[in-house]
Amino acid sequence: MTTMTDTTMNKTDAPTRGLLPLPAAAARALVLAGGIATTASAFLAWTWTAEFPGDLTITGYPGGLQWLTFVAGILAALTGLGHYGVPGLRALGANGNNAPAALAALGAFGTTWFTVIAIAAKLGGLANLEPGGWIAAVASLLPLLGAFALPQQGAGTQSAKDTFRSYLAKPDHLTPVALPSPWIQRVLVTAVTIVGLTVFTYGIDTEYGELFIGFLIVTVFAIWALHTAGLLDVVSRLTAKNRAFTLAMGFAAAIAFPFTQTDDHYANIGVNILIFGTVALGLNIVVGLAGLLDLGYVAFLGVGAYTAALVSGSEFSTFSGVQFPFWAAALTGAAASLVFGVLIGAPTLRLRGDYLAIVTLGFGEIFRIAVNNMDGDSGPDLTNGPNGIPSIPDLNLLGIDFGQSHDIAGFTLGRFANYYLLMVLVMAIVVLVYTRAADSRIGRSWVAIREDETAATAMGINGFRVKLVAFALGAALAGLAGTVSAHVTYSVVPNPYQFAGSTPPNSAFLLAAVVLGGMGTVAGPLLGAALLYLLPEKLVFLQDKSLLAFGVALVLLMRFRPEGIIANRRRQLEFHETGQLDVPEQRLPDEPATTKAGA
Repeated sequence: MTTMTDTTMNKTDAPTRGLLPLPAAAARALVLAGGIATTASAFLAWTWTAEFPGDLTITGYPGGLQWLTFVAGILAALTGLGHYGVPGLRALGANGNNAPAALAALGAFGTTWFTVIAIAAKLGGLANLEPGGWIAAVASLLPLLGAFALPQQGAGTQSAKDTFRSYLAKPDHLTPVALPSPWIQRVLVTAVTIVGLTVFTYGIDTEYGELFIGFLIVTVFAIWALHTAGLLDVVSRLTAKNRAFTLAMGFAAAIAFPFTQTDDHYANIGVNILIFGTVALGLNIVVGLAGLLDLGYVAFLGVGAYTAALVSGSEFSTFSGVQFPFWAAALTGAAASLVFGVLIGAPTLRLRGDYLAIVTLGFGEIFRIAVNNMDGDSGPDLTNGPNGIPSIPDLNLLGIDFGQSHDIAGFTLGRFANYYLLMVLVMAIVVLVYTRAADSRIGRSWVAIREDETAATAMGINGFRVKLVAFALGAALAGLAGTVSAHVTYSVVPNPYQFAGSTPPNSAFLLAAVVLGGMGTVAGPLLGAALLYLLPEKLVFLQDKSLLAFGVALVLLMRFRPEGIIANRRRQLEFHETGQLDVPEQRLPDEPATTKAGA
């Protein structure tokens, strides 16, 4: 009989080897030296002409994509120092954990070689590379070779394919880090918030597609490396222990964003992301909590937008003499969407699965066709047909004209920055409603209905009423966002409110944002909305192929991370049969393990 001691000894004594035949000392040195060389190569000229965006012709100062290679090289060098046991960096290479080094090296290699290939493709051949470009390409290969030459525990009994996978996976033997005092925890949360705001601001400020792709490469591999090092687990524990402070810092960062911008165009991107994210969060109630597949949800955004357009004083409105103050227009739009949610949900929510999805898809198309025909000829004169309702006046709230620029503490806030700050307030209200509803008795009923409606009904839950409340509440939140959207865009037309299209918002994008970000969470749909809005905005060549690209991305996501980028703990347990979570039981070494029944 194999004892626990034998198992531990076998695991400890398992042979170690790397994918490449190099001594361990040489591999560690190669990771560190390669990271430093990659960082230094960013200060060389990579091409001779400034026709490639970012001006990579200067020696002594990085530009454009070189800055991303610089950051990726520093991270690779830090993982190399972690393998030498440098205090403060041991998490990046302690206990034989080679994944952070391998992933950081892949990030440096990926962004550098992408830049080299992009230069050759854009300028017409490798002849356009200066020696610095070749040096950078070779330098970024060194940490990659060193990382995959590091000895991997148990590699001697694994195939090369399994060994390669183990270099990219988070090991299960990481020791949880003890959290510091509460004040230090808040300092760390503040630091993480500042870093997050900096990364988000840089991503929005990228001026051309090549820079944004490089940014995505570095960001994805850096976050992946930090995850395998267990540092994201520490952040998760910090935010869980300081939830109120973390939420306050998140909204402080959101408010600070427009003050970091000099171009109002980027504030426009920010306000549209918030609108898109607010609607996605409302859909998350319907899909993520209640488990109802709604394929026509964007229609509720349209109901709120059209309602606000009709009562906000546009001269093209049927009620042109009516101009509600914003709070009244917002409540009217949310109420109209709620009424439509009840009217559509009452006769259809007794359906389940695909049948409900088909009915909601039909409702979305009926809404778009109806507002397209309400022009006074094909139907009643209400929405001005295909021309929509233009000339919606800017808001004037508390004496502030949102259409004018304002100077605050030396910063100039333009029109879109004004609406961005308004959407931050709306987002705060929506997040409050969502969290309170999800943690309430009705929220637990939604989850029960999602898991097994028959069992929930047998336990006394009125399934129809619970689903109708979810449908109505989600519709009201979408309508609230639609009232702001109408003023931001100056006009409301039928075309955007369809199931699928090249740009958001539409029902397919909204559903993709919820699934991609993580159903049943607050941050998940917001992250998904930000990604799905930024990708078409930054990658112009994807305009006609965006749905294909997102379809491929969702297939890969369902294969490798079906619970979404930001995982809900319950859904992780559903999707992983072994019950292994990204965030294992957080127990300090001196704490006793939880005794399970039957152990």
